[in-house]
Amino acid sequence: MKKKTSLAPRKKQSIIGYYKKYGWKIAAKDLLHDVIGSILYAAGIYTFAATADFAPGGITGIAMIVNHYLPFLRIGLLTVIINIPVAIVCYRLLGRVFFFKSVKSMLISALFMDLVFPLLPQYDGATNPLLAALFAGALSGVGLAVIYMPGSSTGGTDFVIMSIRKLKPHLSIGTISLAVDGVVIVAGGFVFGNINAVLYGVLMTIVSTTVIDKVMYGTGTRRMLLVISDKAQEIANDIMDETERGATIADVRGAYTGNAHQMMMCVCSKVEVYQARRIITRIDPSAIVMLTTVDEAYGEGFMDPDTD
Repeated sequence: MKKKTSLAPRKKQSIIGYYKKYGWKIAAKDLLHDVIGSILYAAGIYTFAATADFAPGGITGIAMIVNHYLPFLRIGLLTVIINIPVAIVCYRLLGRVFFFKSVKSMLISALFMDLVFPLLPQYDGATNPLLAALFAGALSGVGLAVIYMPGSSTGGTDFVIMSIRKLKPHLSIGTISLAVDGVVIVAGGFVFGNINAVLYGVLMTIVSTTVIDKVMYGTGTRRMLLVISDKAQEIANDIMDETERGATIADVRGAYTGNAHQMMMCVCSKVEVYQARRIITRIDPSAIVMLTTVDEAYGEGFMDPDTD
């Protein structure tokens, strides 16, 4: 008689449970990503964008608009204040671990923005706003990608973006960012009183989102992992726990040796494939891993089959 498989939803992982499971090395690695990513992000925003009279997208753009009228309120502090209601609204959808990681990343980036970079030289963006937009986009894009890699964010519209991605996982982070940030960029044009502010804001956002997509494994929206390992079930369990992405396991046999093995197949996004590769390396460093791009994926958790 076959054992019945429970279809009950998995219990949401707690913050303490997450770090107990993955250990202090993962916590230290997450913190390192936060610090490096925050330095790059703060360099892009404070060093290049803040003096160029345009607003990028997102909560940071809103903070820069408010700072334009109230310069005594710093950009990092404003991002934290504006983030509070957004974080409360998105908390249940995103889960405790992602929420905790994001708040941590957000506070670290705000500290670098307000306390460290004001002590460093600042580029005069008003003299060459085009160059400021390009460097601001490139640096902030790399910084955000580094923060996204361990499954975190800088809060704000990132919460909104990740919430949309949770509902529509086939959409790339860069594509959603471009759509969400457009409203703030247009508002910046009215605040700074010229169309160039909109154009430079759009340019910075395009550069930033392109860099995010390029750094995080190219422009493909989905990736398929094929993993041949004797620990395929353990790998699949950890991938499901950490990314909530399903997997399929099949018995396979080596053509040369005739030895039996297991093969795991998992289709996931760019952010999730980074996490999956980390899990595979930790559990079975000798596993055979094949990574390929999937043009379209239909079904639960992916695109609606009726979508054009």
